[in-house]
Amino acid sequence: MTSDTTAEPDQQTVETPAGDARITWHPAKRPRRVLALGHGAGGGIEARDLRALAAALPPLGVTVALVEQPWRVAGKKVAPAPKTLDTGWRALWPALEKPGVPVVAGGRSAGARVACRTARELGAHAVLALSFPLHPPGRPEKSRAAELLESGVPTLVVQGGNDPFGKPAEYAELPEGAPKGTPGRAPGGAPGGAYELLEVPYGDHGFAVPKRAPLSQDEALDIITEGVAAWLGVPDGTR
Repeated sequence: MTSDTTAEPDQQTVETPAGDARITWHPAKRPRRVLALGHGAGGGIEARDLRALAAALPPLGVTVALVEQPWRVAGKKVAPAPKTLDTGWRALWPALEKPGVPVVAGGRSAGARVACRTARELGAHAVLALSFPLHPPGRPEKSRAAELLESGVPTLVVQGGNDPFGKPAEYAELPEGAPKGTPGRAPGGAPGGAYELLEVPYGDHGFAVPKRAPLSQDEALDIITEGVAAWLGVPDGTR
């Protein structure tokens, strides 16, 4: 199957009540979906997983929009309260919908929390939660599972095997009756609110793997990009 040709990235500034935000568009030539990805509280859109997805998905027909929250655009070092992050994300949504195709909301860490909290009200097609911070490191009693479980839309969680904010095994300990998706089911066919879990072995919160690990950093990123492509139901470029 032939993949789409992609265009050059393009930046767009969007005014929000929290200040100016910025979208870096990585467009597909003939997009079938938009994947909007927000960054975490400790970094920006240069994160390895965000960059890997922005490179891998546009040739498969998915436009990737890397979203910088106003506090990052303004050069601040500390993220604001969750309510302010949600306000900025909501104000960006019309720009993300402008291509006229279904929008998958997503992000890494704090950005994943924003996507989950706002997905239902904004009409997101699904949620991609990269390194969802299930709890602060060493504080499992401070669970944020409710944000994930109440997203109201099909959700894929991509979690490093050694993530101190929540290891994959901890998802099995979520409250009984937590909705779970069927492996391999694309967003269009999964029940509302279902989530699936994709593990990146040996990965930390940033999906970095130790040099001694039996898989390379590139192989770890391939797990993410190939897994997300399959979940989105787009061709992997090899068929």
